[in-house]
Amino acid sequence: MKILIVEDESRIAKRIERMTRDILGYALQSLTHINTLNEALAFIENNSLDLVLLDLNLNGEDGFDLLTTAVSESFHTIVISAYKDQAIAAFEYGVLDFVPKPFNRDRLEQAFNRAIAKEKTGNDQLKVLAIKKRSRIQLIPIENLLYVKGAGAYTELFLADGKKELHDKSLEKLEQLLSHSFERIHKSYLVKMSEIREIIVASGSKYMAELKNGVSIPVGRTKYKDLKEKWV
Repeated sequence: MKILIVEDESRIAKRIERMTRDILGYALQSLTHINTLNEALAFIENNSLDLVLLDLNLNGEDGFDLLTTAVSESFHTIVISAYKDQAIAAFEYGVLDFVPKPFNRDRLEQAFNRAIAKEKTGNDQLKVLAIKKRSRIQLIPIENLLYVKGAGAYTELFLADGKKELHDKSLEKLEQLLSHSFERIHKSYLVKMSEIREIIVASGSKYMAELKNGVSIPVGRTKYKDLKEKWV
């Protein structure tokens, strides 16, 4: 397991690090400590991670800024914070657990066990996607997302209310994050399986998926057989 500790208090960071090594043993692949928000964001951008242990108050910087930026990354987050009143808000961002300070080894181990169990069952708890709009972040509930279209290095999100939003993640990245309920049916499309109303074989051996809202999306020839088996 590759873990990043984001904590500005050196004493607490060392305690977390010591407990983490003790609890995970050989299951720990790497453990990095960073004490500022910007450095943490840069590290996340350039490194593969399984888990982030995040303090919410980083020398006056707000740990929620990391949650909004990294909410759709393919790692889990456990918040370790003295601000217990922020727990509900943290869970709304999809964090796996909220460990209140002060904490002991047993409580941290409980959080790690939750992360390990989640790794085994897959990433089925992603509830929102974060999209950047000028100087703010907008959270899109997964339940409102119907399908995704690739647009170069970006993607277009098509929502239940008819709106379309541009996302800065690639189709391949979103395919990993949404694998529990979405299917790649075409090189350019990712579709929520529960929204498919009918699979149509058109003239010229062309395949189309008709969604419940009436939109038709092309199905790749190599994807048709798998899609039909999973959909039926």
